[in-house]
Amino acid sequence: MRGIVISKNDAKEIMALANSLGYEIVKVFSQKKNETAHYIGKGKLQEVKEFIENNEIEIVFVDDELKPSQWYNLEDFLERKVYDRIRLILEVFADRANRKEAKLQVKLAKLRYEKPFVRELIHRLKEKERPGFLAGGEYMVADYYEMIKRQMKRIKEELKKIEKEREVRRKDRKEKGFYLVSIAGYTNAGKSSLLKLLTGENVLVEERLFSTLSTTTSKMKNFRKYKPVLLTDTVGFIKNLPHWLIDAFHSTLEEIELSDVVILLVDASDEMEELKEKTLTSMRELKRMEKHPETIVALNKIDLLDEDTAMKRKRLVEELIGKQCIPISIKNRINVDRLIYKIYEKLPSEIEMEIYIPNGEYELIKWIYEKAEVEEMESGEEIKMKIRCSERIAKIMEGKCRKAGGKVRLNGYGR
Repeated sequence: MRGIVISKNDAKEIMALANSLGYEIVKVFSQKKNETAHYIGKGKLQEVKEFIENNEIEIVFVDDELKPSQWYNLEDFLERKVYDRIRLILEVFADRANRKEAKLQVKLAKLRYEKPFVRELIHRLKEKERPGFLAGGEYMVADYYEMIKRQMKRIKEELKKIEKEREVRRKDRKEKGFYLVSIAGYTNAGKSSLLKLLTGENVLVEERLFSTLSTTTSKMKNFRKYKPVLLTDTVGFIKNLPHWLIDAFHSTLEEIELSDVVILLVDASDEMEELKEKTLTSMRELKRMEKHPETIVALNKIDLLDEDTAMKRKRLVEELIGKQCIPISIKNRINVDRLIYKIYEKLPSEIEMEIYIPNGEYELIKWIYEKAEVEEMESGEEIKMKIRCSERIAKIMEGKCRKAGGKVRLNGYGR
């Protein structure tokens, strides 16, 4: 389907969004002012209409958030579908949503988006304005508005049930001693690729915007068995999203907020201005959260740059975020070991313990070897073990040992 873009700024991102859905962008019209009635001025409006009619254009994309009245006036005058930036993003979300929760979140967001536009149609119809090809009669539109409200209520109830299930899973993971690490960042920064590399899981990795809409959680490879880590890939950030749309994906962002550590990925291959904008957008979203976990910033895709350019990108990001970042290449595994070391460094220190348990507790001994680093072991009437483990595992281990009739002594903290 052939389309055009009307944009105030660089149209690169909205063109990428449209292309990802199979639209062919034929031309970009630059618009500096935000005219009230039709978003663009009369001269530009006529220029766009003539181009549409002469070039078989089927859809118009506006790289901005339109008021309902502006959308109505544009569609009515141009006699073509008009998608503003938010509607286009919602269409991309709908195309990417595979799991039940993601589909419900997208549906809720689309319904919330549609409400003011349907109200505008009702208003126009009551004013006896010709609705053009936009909709049916007043009663049909009013019925649709009521249906939107009913569906939104039902979807919110379903999402609450899923949220409770997630809370139970999260609590269970922590009780089993896992630390939670989330991978965040602007869309297409390489989050799924990092998850695949660090976990070995066969997750979807695509070079397209919003290839991940649902959270994916997998166990990190056994780099340190006594400090088990679960990694979660999250939905990508994107600039200039209204708060109600971000809130629709609250449960996804909650995974970031409730993590022990967040890895913020930044795409080093972006041009300087784009890199700056995307980094600031990502940092704003992290700062909006009530809780602020430890954050590690990784500058990905340095394999695409020469050394001097990579250092310039690194300095820019560090100036913006006020802390050091780790330049990495997930593709070529450059500095990935440094990133792994940093993850463990940010997690709570290990605990050294001495455990005394009755001889014959073979299942418990086997479990201890699986969950901790056993430094010494002596056998006699009782088994004495000197171990190193994570803070969370230590609490579980203490409970298991005491239940078996043993005792535990903490020797202090160490690395």
